[in-house]
Amino acid sequence: MAKLYFHYSTMNAGKSTLLLQASHNYRERGMQTYLLTAELDNRAGEGRIASRIGIGDAADLFAPGEDLFTRIENRLAAGKVDCIFIDEAQFLEKAQVWQLARAVDDLNVPIMCYGLRVDFRGELFPGSAALLALADEMREARTICHCGKKATMVVRMGADGRALTDGAQIQIGGNETYVSLCRRHWREATGDKPTG
Repeated sequence: MAKLYFHYSTMNAGKSTLLLQASHNYRERGMQTYLLTAELDNRAGEGRIASRIGIGDAADLFAPGEDLFTRIENRLAAGKVDCIFIDEAQFLEKAQVWQLARAVDDLNVPIMCYGLRVDFRGELFPGSAALLALADEMREARTICHCGKKATMVVRMGADGRALTDGAQIQIGGNETYVSLCRRHWREATGDKPTG
């Protein structure tokens, strides 16, 4: 039975590395994969998923408002696909997550989504919220805070090196923009000083 998976984490936990490794494992066994990533994140280049450790692969792009069920149905009609991988899944719209769920159920194709759970303000991305509600299985990719505890939050750094607490939810960036922290240090960085 096909399933909808959501692999989530903070920034720099290796989500793209895990996606690329899983796709490679399928292909190594003679299976076909189909990779998608958000068109608004072109840090790795247009139509490319890449990891900070230097591996990458070509991917088709998904856009806001696009019908992903139809996209997947058309791709399956063109040739066999054993698994679909979606990077930057936090940028999916709620309706698109429902389209992915329909593709899993009606087209019997497993779909693995990889993305952030929360933004720099500690709020769920719409795509992530829908995936948390609809995914058949969820897996956390872990990374650590500078203190050694599990990082579950991320801060966006301003030009002055201080954590920002407001602004647009989406701003593309990497290590120069975002830092993953545990909740305590996220609270401290954003001005909510822990007591005791």
